[in-house]
Amino acid sequence: MATADVTVMGAGVFGLAIAWACLQRGARVQVIDPAGVAAGASGGIVGALAPHVPEQWNAKKAFQLDSLLMAQAFWDAVAAAAGQPTGYRRSGRLQPLADAAAVALAQGRAAGAADLWQGQASWTVGPAPTVPWAPPSPTGLVIHDTLSALIHPRQATHALAAAIRARGGRIVPDAPAEGAVVWATGAAGLAKMTARHTRMVGAGVKGQAALLRHDAAGAPQLFAGGLHIVPHDDGTVAIGSTTERDFADGTTTDAQLDALIARARAACPALADAPVVARWAGIRPRSRSRAPMLGPHPFRRGAFVANGGFKIGFGMAPKVASVMADLILDDRDAIPEDFHPQASL
Repeated sequence: MATADVTVMGAGVFGLAIAWACLQRGARVQVIDPAGVAAGASGGIVGALAPHVPEQWNAKKAFQLDSLLMAQAFWDAVAAAAGQPTGYRRSGRLQPLADAAAVALAQGRAAGAADLWQGQASWTVGPAPTVPWAPPSPTGLVIHDTLSALIHPRQATHALAAAIRARGGRIVPDAPAEGAVVWATGAAGLAKMTARHTRMVGAGVKGQAALLRHDAAGAPQLFAGGLHIVPHDDGTVAIGSTTERDFADGTTTDAQLDALIARARAACPALADAPVVARWAGIRPRSRSRAPMLGPHPFRRGAFVANGGFKIGFGMAPKVASVMADLILDDRDAIPEDFHPQASL
């Protein structure tokens, strides 16, 4: 059988993950992005790979579970091929419980996890650990799940690019498209689809995040004070993020981030004196359906689209890559109906 050619437009996590999956299956692959690798939302700093709550189960939650369970092997293969780290670690996560109602809800979800997570991860309610990293809990209890993981988004995206190049793929600012074309162009791609449609297909949502210098490498991530607090293995802690639908500049930080940093210090006293070493802002692509948009491109005949990762793009990327490679190379559609582009049209 002739070797397939695949062109991916966009060097963010969806585009590069799909390119990597196609390359591993024997395709000739090029990735085209005038702005370069990780120039958009995939160049972020937070990287909380957290599961949906184990209740009211649906295709989106099942897809995400599969992807989170695939992540270790996926990112290990990327790191090995690239010869550089991705920052991936299945860290688990602690969440303090505010009151008796929260405890009861969490205990009900523990039963859901036992049923739905296939015995491959757990969700338990127990006493808060008596260590400096643990967040204060008004009830003295926390949720501890072992499914949550963390990744360093910028490191991981550049590692994907290095892995693709190491296996013979090309990443270039411009070139003629060859073979099957996949549009993974983030918020700009959603805006172009909206311009060709009669209503909004999706839009960019601004997020702001910060990186603090504090070495909690190896510790679980936290979800406290409504924030993701992510202890990267390089001696930094990421906190995020804001969700801003109305904004004038998607690349600048402001007082909203200052307030977020203050909330993180209150939620995790270990960060009280940790210096801020980076402030980040970016625009994340959110589809109208709020699910990833995967499948045949609605406005480009014969092409494909992978967009709408929003806040869960890195967590979804391993399985997004797999099902898109199935569709592109084998004409096999294993994509949930809710993810098809028509759901956002």
